[in-house]
Amino acid sequence: MYIRSGELVTISSIRTKALNYFKSLQARIFIIFILVGLMPIFLMKYVILENYVAQAVAQKRATMQSQCQELAGQVSESGYIYGEPSKQVDRQMAQVANIYNGRVIIVNNNFKIIRDTFGIDEDKFIISEEVLQSFLGTDSSNYDEENQFLELTVPIKEQETKEIEGIMIVSVSTEDVNEGRDALGNTVWILQVVLTVLICATAFYVARMLTKPFGRITKSLEEVRGGVIEGQEISIPDYTETKLLSEAYNRMLNRMKVQEESRQEFVSNVSHELKTPITSMKVLADSLLAQDNVPVELYKEFMGDIAEEIDRENKIITDLLSLVKMDRRSSDVNIQETNINQLIELILKRLRPIAAKRDIELVLESFKPVIAEVDETKLTLALSNLVENGIKYNRDEGWVHVSLNVDSRYFYVKVEDSGMGIPEESQEHIFERFYRVDKSHSREIGGTGLGLAITRSAVLMHHGAIKVYSKEGEGTTFTVRIPLKYVP
Repeated sequence: MYIRSGELVTISSIRTKALNYFKSLQARIFIIFILVGLMPIFLMKYVILENYVAQAVAQKRATMQSQCQELAGQVSESGYIYGEPSKQVDRQMAQVANIYNGRVIIVNNNFKIIRDTFGIDEDKFIISEEVLQSFLGTDSSNYDEENQFLELTVPIKEQETKEIEGIMIVSVSTEDVNEGRDALGNTVWILQVVLTVLICATAFYVARMLTKPFGRITKSLEEVRGGVIEGQEISIPDYTETKLLSEAYNRMLNRMKVQEESRQEFVSNVSHELKTPITSMKVLADSLLAQDNVPVELYKEFMGDIAEEIDRENKIITDLLSLVKMDRRSSDVNIQETNINQLIELILKRLRPIAAKRDIELVLESFKPVIAEVDETKLTLALSNLVENGIKYNRDEGWVHVSLNVDSRYFYVKVEDSGMGIPEESQEHIFERFYRVDKSHSREIGGTGLGLAITRSAVLMHHGAIKVYSKEGEGTTFTVRIPLKYVP
């Protein structure tokens, strides 16, 4: 077995976890491929069929609209609307009704039906919303998908004065549209089956190929039989992931590598965080240099952006220096008796203007006077970070409550807010350097990802403890416990 940071780890437990991880990884890859591949296929049928129906109905509507307007013109010219007989108009109406398997009705300006190709409603009166709209000069159409018909209402206008003399109502069947949709649906269904089979086969093959190197890792772990591995290392560089797993397994055999990896990660994060503002300033400066006769307004805007990036760079450097000083074991701790009540009051006094800008209520509740042996500067920095975070990541017109209490050995500071809260999966990482729950939002409000790491270091330097309780969307509570007497 292997001991690291007070945690007991056995080779058998690692082997079991690796085997379980390999099996679950293969299953997850297969399921992901299936879901990603099949979801578009199942949506495809609905989209294709709905699009087909919409286009078919729109095309039929446009064709009918053109023919109905032409027929309406003939009705007006022939005086058919006033009772003048016209074999040509009768023939045209019968032809339209037969072609579209529908019905044509002519209504005069008294709302009386003077012609019905079905011959069942002549001499009757009709008043409806569509008819009234047509008498106002508006064409209307209505598609009834359930009863499978399309109805158009077209005004009949006098050719010279453009006055509306009557209305033409045309109803046609859309059974052909539904028949076409059913035929297309059968074709799409066959395509779905073929694609589903191909995707499943591809997903199975890809899952096996991608997890093959992971299987070699688990095989190496299975070959371990009890005891401590000394000097045995595995190397499977097929993928970046398997290489990292091999290195992680090998690092378990050498505790010195853990520290080295931690340093490398910290340097990488620092380099990235420091480089980002510099890159932004470089882009802004190059943009100004590349333009001749830059307007003063644009120049001021760009210089303002550069100043903001400089402030951000300075804040990162300041936080880094604070964190490095706290990490140094040889750093001097200036311990002295301090009135904690006054210290917290000064912190809130400094932060109240920031809270006031967003109408955030900042309240202090002290139960007893507290005198403790602390490093005032470092504790002030730690508590300021907690209260400032409560303000930054809060909603407008919210609140931040700070309470101070004490018992015979410790004093307790609780910082509660009504903010956005922290997701459960992120709570165990928030004290890590450069970790942000919402990176884009944190940078927008000026976060560096170091505030809580600094707070934790300052609390641990006092041999204290810090805990977080949070629920996403309902706020966050930090509780700090510090001994009243400092023990070197």
